[in-house]
Amino acid sequence: MRKVIAASCGVGALLLAVGAALGTAAVGWSFGDAVEAFVVSNVVIGVGFALCGTLIAWHRPSSSLGWMYAGGGACQALSAFAAPLSQLLADRAAPEWSVRLAETAFQWAWPINIALIPLSLLLLPDGRLPSPRWRPVMLLLAGTAPLFVLEVGLGPGGPAGLPGPFLTLPPSTYDALGWLWAVSEARWVLSVVVGLVCLALRYRRGDDVVRRQLLWLVAAAAVILVAVTPWALVSGTPLVVLFTLPLLPAAVATGVLRHQLLDIRVVLARGLAYALLSALVLAGYAALVVVLSGVTSALLVALLALPLRSRLQQAVDRLLYGERGNPVKVASLVGRSLGSGLPETLEEVRRALRLPYVGLVVDAVPLASAGKLTGPAAELPLADGTLLVGLRAGERRLAPADERVLALLSGPLSTAVRATGLLAELQVSRERLVMAQADERRRLRRELHDGLGPLLTGVALSADTAWNLAGDDSPTGLREKLTGLRADTRTAITEVRRIVDGLGSPALDELGLGEAVRIRAAQTTRRADGAPLRVTVDAGELPELSPAVSQAAYRILTEALTNVVRHSSGSSVQVRLGVGQGALRCEVVDDGVSRGPWRPGVGIAGMRERVAELGGACEAGPGPRGGTVRFCVPLESA
Repeated sequence: MRKVIAASCGVGALLLAVGAALGTAAVGWSFGDAVEAFVVSNVVIGVGFALCGTLIAWHRPSSSLGWMYAGGGACQALSAFAAPLSQLLADRAAPEWSVRLAETAFQWAWPINIALIPLSLLLLPDGRLPSPRWRPVMLLLAGTAPLFVLEVGLGPGGPAGLPGPFLTLPPSTYDALGWLWAVSEARWVLSVVVGLVCLALRYRRGDDVVRRQLLWLVAAAAVILVAVTPWALVSGTPLVVLFTLPLLPAAVATGVLRHQLLDIRVVLARGLAYALLSALVLAGYAALVVVLSGVTSALLVALLALPLRSRLQQAVDRLLYGERGNPVKVASLVGRSLGSGLPETLEEVRRALRLPYVGLVVDAVPLASAGKLTGPAAELPLADGTLLVGLRAGERRLAPADERVLALLSGPLSTAVRATGLLAELQVSRERLVMAQADERRRLRRELHDGLGPLLTGVALSADTAWNLAGDDSPTGLREKLTGLRADTRTAITEVRRIVDGLGSPALDELGLGEAVRIRAAQTTRRADGAPLRVTVDAGELPELSPAVSQAAYRILTEALTNVVRHSSGSSVQVRLGVGQGALRCEVVDDGVSRGPWRPGVGIAGMRERVAELGGACEAGPGPRGGTVRFCVPLESA
């Protein structure tokens, strides 16, 4: 049903245009007469808006832009049809009311379309406002839009020799409201400026597709603004200037439906360069004529125009295509980003050349990318892979200037690919090393717990038995020797238990990281000076972690709690464990007061080494809430 309505608007505008042409011929008007009667301008503008709006409404029924342009264009076409119709009715001695009705349709119909143009700028290119914050602006402009329609519709007068239209004001009353009509003109210009500001904000915040769409619209809106605004502020708009208005719906339809038709940036680059050059040449020539003769001024301007054009073209190209005209600068920017990682390097390449997408493929597997690939792409071979480059809108192949820059970057990018592969291999080696260390610790713990531990316990029991059997009549010093043996044996048992606990926790293997940390926290109740210490653990639900990650996190958290017991003056500690952004994230915070920065000791150095082995990051030191140990370990280490 919507498509039928949309088609009806376009067909209706065409029929009205045909009727206007037939009516013009029937009353005997020449082409000049039709131009003076606004028939030609209203036909061109009305049909342009109506057909473009019909296309948008047909393909994008949910967008209000299509319906706005289709309806406004039909109104303007109706105005074109009404002009010769009123003259024809008068010539055929039709009732006066019919002539006046046709004149009323002419005078009131076309301003509706013109009043809708600034409103449409706020809805480009998707038919929606940029954000809810623009809703009051839209309501204000929509609420004051009828002011322009009233300014035109209520104006007195009409075609010479014909009765005036309905719904007009006497000349004296209309002139008395001149201040209101001045406000109307200023309001229309201001609304156009607001619409262009909205387009600029959308362009700045939009992605590559939105920007390509808006470049069509900005180009058309700029032409219309330059053509219409100066005359609107003076004394009416020349008819020729009005023919620029159909550029807006044409640009809107192209931007919404076929924004990849060609690279509008090429057009803008050349157009802006030559427009600026023409303005500067004219201004320079006018200034020189005042001082020098006309011939001398023309000669100087001609000599300066060529280098000036080159500079302007470079500036405009840099705006639209980045730094592709300066390969050395691009190489410098990319070189500085190599240390940040391959994705960051590709993003720097994409930004420097204003490309929609840049990606690296190694052995048919995507390695890293930047941007979004929405259209055709070009492939450039590298020593260790393939560089996939998204083409700009309207491009069928990569421009030679882009190829030269990317060829210059092939060496650094190949080095980055090899470095990424080496880092991945290094990470695998680290993970295997950590796993081997964890396995060896578990083996040692079992040997100490199941072998040396029971043996020492047996020795301790034997020493107790010997001490009990030795009476007072035993040889001198025997009981003292046995007492020392008993004490040394118990010390050895305590030390073995400490070593076993340091090698790992049985609860970690059986219950997981969260429960093991809770058990350790429950055992930590006092500081080294005997003051009470309260430890709370917030672990939540943790996924299944690899032994390497679990062991590293448990040992770091245990060491952090030990440091709190030994060195902190706080009374409470909070331990947090969680998973986010592909990493295990842990934090230990106490409420003690730190006196200056921490001096890294064996404990903190050990924490950082364990985290570095798994490719993570660790921070330890005083914080705003107290002593803080914070680290993260990638889950990919699992």
